[in-house]
Amino acid sequence: MSFSAIGSFIILVADIYAIIQILKSPAKGVEKLVWSLVVFLLPLLGLVVWYFAGPGKKPF
Repeated sequence: MSFSAIGSFIILVADIYAIIQILKSPAKGVEKLVWSLVVFLLPLLGLVVWYFAGPGKKPF
């Protein structure tokens, strides 16, 4: 198994975790849909953006 395959698997698991957390969040339906699409369509970038600014996150 190559390093890129391992990295891809880790990102996939993290994205699935993020989408589950998004769906469990108290955000409204449309906000959940948008965040889920961002994480799904932009796997690594969407994950990072969700981590820092996703639903339920406090502003800096």
